[in-house]
Amino acid sequence: MDLLHQYADDDPDSPSENPSSPPRLLPGRSAAPKVDDTMLALTVTSSSALSRPIDPTQHLVGFNPSYDQLWAPIQGPAHPYAKDGIAQGMRNHKLGFVEDAAIEPFLFDEQYNTFHNPWAGKKEGLQGELTEEQKKYAEEYAKKKGEEKSGFGGEKVEVVKDKSTFHGKEERDYQGRSWIAPPKDAKASNDHCYIPKRLVHTWSGHTKGVSAIRFFPKYGHLILSASMDTKVKIWDVFNSGKCMRTYMGHSKAVRDICFSNDGTKFLSAGYDKNIKYWDTETGQVISTFATGKIPYVVKLNPDEDKQNVLLAGMSDKKIVQWDMNTGQITQEYDQHLGAVNTITFVDNNRRFVTSSDDKSLRVWEFGIPVVIKYISEPHMHSMPSISLHPNANWLAAQSLDNQILIYSTREKFQLNKKKRFAGHIVAGYACQVNFSPDGRFVMSGDGEGKCWFWDWKSCKVFRTLKCHEGVCIGSEWHPLEQSKVATCGWDGMIKYW
Repeated sequence: MDLLHQYADDDPDSPSENPSSPPRLLPGRSAAPKVDDTMLALTVTSSSALSRPIDPTQHLVGFNPSYDQLWAPIQGPAHPYAKDGIAQGMRNHKLGFVEDAAIEPFLFDEQYNTFHNPWAGKKEGLQGELTEEQKKYAEEYAKKKGEEKSGFGGEKVEVVKDKSTFHGKEERDYQGRSWIAPPKDAKASNDHCYIPKRLVHTWSGHTKGVSAIRFFPKYGHLILSASMDTKVKIWDVFNSGKCMRTYMGHSKAVRDICFSNDGTKFLSAGYDKNIKYWDTETGQVISTFATGKIPYVVKLNPDEDKQNVLLAGMSDKKIVQWDMNTGQITQEYDQHLGAVNTITFVDNNRRFVTSSDDKSLRVWEFGIPVVIKYISEPHMHSMPSISLHPNANWLAAQSLDNQILIYSTREKFQLNKKKRFAGHIVAGYACQVNFSPDGRFVMSGDGEGKCWFWDWKSCKVFRTLKCHEGVCIGSEWHPLEQSKVATCGWDGMIKYW
């Protein structure tokens, strides 16, 4: 500093100044009164706490948080041990926190039915715009395409006119009742089922093997049969034991049949790729459905209010759902890796189980094309026939490794390892498995023409009957006459035991 001062003194122009005096600094003065600022610090911290969101993991809160704070979304970095940052205690669902919402069923259905998936919406719109002519053309085109793909490119598939012949005496009796009306006195004789011992009646009339039989629902006074001679016939059970009507409309073998709940209508699926919906009484075809693929199984939704919904398992691995009132495909369940063989409704018809050539079982929520349960084990074989136990808690599945496996229909759909029914040889044949109406016996045909009966509780073979020459493919227990059973085979016979 002294040097600087000297340097400054050397400057002749600078005004003379006392060199020894230091530069003057004025002391800082504040005119404000003195304030104690400890309280200020406290208020600052508390205000920041009030605006801060609450940490859901802490157990003590040092102040009264507001409603908005309590329900504010959780902020901050993700919790290292909890998925999506929600602490374990806050969770009531696999994916986080779900609140219960009370909603009227009507409102829910309205929302559910009017919600348009942004991806699916376009497709539906297009379908709605087709005129009759276009529909006809589209159907023909689909058929043609299907034929080309299947390899009958050059062959012309003959179109069979839908017709039906009545073989009974008269269509209405002296009281004007229809021939399909159930007898008034038909009711269950007793609740106890017995296993049949001898042949009561044989229905012969099919020229080729019979692929499926179904008793008339609830009463069983008629039995419907589907055959490889392209015909579907219905037979009288109680009185004359004759064929009552023949339904001709398929050009190839008929694969599956399914009655509606009241028996007045039925579905038939044929290898000509058509599904036909028939009126049982008059024999008229109400409607025909086709996707250009072979339907292997057809089912109507068993709910009384959904009798217009048809499910069909196809050879192209899909399950297709039609609304029969409009004739439109309303849903496609497409997850299987092989042709679909069976469709079985469980859980009050809210779900259904399907089996396929891909050796797996899949469980679906009705109307939602997402698998909720997928059952596939390395030791599993294909299951071409599944039947529901009368108490609806168990499914019996005919497995192609010569055994019948039992699955629970509860949430888990677990295999019941204690119950398995074996002894018969079914490898390679889709022999139908069935229960007695009281659930005490399991029965199945086999590849050698026998019909086997097992005891449900002990899983022991109860009796075998030699029923058919060749394969005994189908067996049904009579819904009312507790000790009678119908079987059908590839020898073209239907036998009543």
